[in-house]
Amino acid sequence: MSATLSTAKAKVDHYAVIGNPIAHSKSPDIHARFAAQTQQDLQYDRLLAPLDGFLASVQSFIRNGGKGLNVTVPFKLEAYALATTLTERARAAGAVNTLKFDGTEMLGDNTDGIGLVTDIVRNAGIAVANKSVLLLGAGGAARGVILPLLSEQPARLVLANRTHAKALDLAHRFSNQPRLKVCEFAEVEDTFDIVINATAASLASEVPPISPRVFGAHTLAYDMMYGKEPTAFMRFAKQHGAIVRDGLGMLVEQAAESFYLWRGVRPETSDVFAELRERL
Repeated sequence: MSATLSTAKAKVDHYAVIGNPIAHSKSPDIHARFAAQTQQDLQYDRLLAPLDGFLASVQSFIRNGGKGLNVTVPFKLEAYALATTLTERARAAGAVNTLKFDGTEMLGDNTDGIGLVTDIVRNAGIAVANKSVLLLGAGGAARGVILPLLSEQPARLVLANRTHAKALDLAHRFSNQPRLKVCEFAEVEDTFDIVINATAASLASEVPPISPRVFGAHTLAYDMMYGKEPTAFMRFAKQHGAIVRDGLGMLVEQAAESFYLWRGVRPETSDVFAELRERL
């Protein structure tokens, strides 16, 4: 390889998604399309880190010129601890899914919630403001979306979980938010405008143990999971009159937010979403 080609290659900014497992990730496809669309010269890869080797993997990536990482299961909490600076939404979530490296600074962000809100408000055309919202689950998926949902000024946001204690523990991170309420699944009886499934039940083709009365004719039932076919939650909600949507749009929109954080350019997402949908 000539010195000119070697230098040109070295100047390409490197990004990756880090996780374990990671082979299934669609992030490289998404960011390759964003880069082509915005004419950004970058390389984006998958990075499989050993379960006990997150820090070493990140340090090696930075030494080799890495500029930023998307972080997925099971490293979001370790990324939170590693970041030297946190955005407000990352601090609220207590988890990081995006890292940006600039010298010795490691900026940690969480783009999951803004991805969800953008998909609901802009892509689905359903406002969150002044609506009643039910968020199912109090695990990692729920942590990242509470602040962005509250920022939309819903009439109320009810956090429901199998155990009240876990929901209450998460809600304590947002103790100054009077719109946020907590309860167990069995206690939910009202009908909501928006019902969001942040549990892992869909991975097992199951439905959270909730009353069908939470769904009305104009309810948006949103599953953060996605696949070729509707999830069990989506089928259940549709049987009871709800409008249904899966989390593919959330995946694309949170990636777009990461891309904007890294590159300062906001990609257009509709064509990327349509292409991913067709390929499922």
